[in-house]
Amino acid sequence: MWTGRMLDKNAVPDEAAIRGHMGRGFERLMKMEAHLTASYDLVRELKFPFGNEYGWGYKFSHKKSHLCYTFFEPDGFTVMLQIPGKQVSAVEEILPSLLPKTKKLWDERYPCGENGGWIHYRVETDEELSDVCKLIHIKKKPTKRT
Repeated sequence: MWTGRMLDKNAVPDEAAIRGHMGRGFERLMKMEAHLTASYDLVRELKFPFGNEYGWGYKFSHKKSHLCYTFFEPDGFTVMLQIPGKQVSAVEEILPSLLPKTKKLWDERYPCGENGGWIHYRVETDEELSDVCKLIHIKKKPTKRT
């Protein structure tokens, strides 16, 4: 299902290896991290969380509250984000202003809880990154002014 991920659990990547693997996608990942740092008391952890299909990535949290996972891929990354049922109405409220890709991923989300679900969003443009950040802000209201 996922191609080009860092799938060797025994080879813990350093930042240089991650940058080399992601190529131009690394800059966009750093933009995302900067945005999240400006919005939250961000904690970033290097993880191999779900077994060999997902591979290495970053878990981003606000203190102890999980925000999302990002998985390293050539020229990009995938954000795995869970939106709880209680935030569904807030997502649906902004949905008309989001990209068609975002709307499609929301419609096809993996169900979890009361109408909520998991989204796997391959980020390839700044516009897509903007949509992902909006979804994260719905999941967890920013604690800092951005």
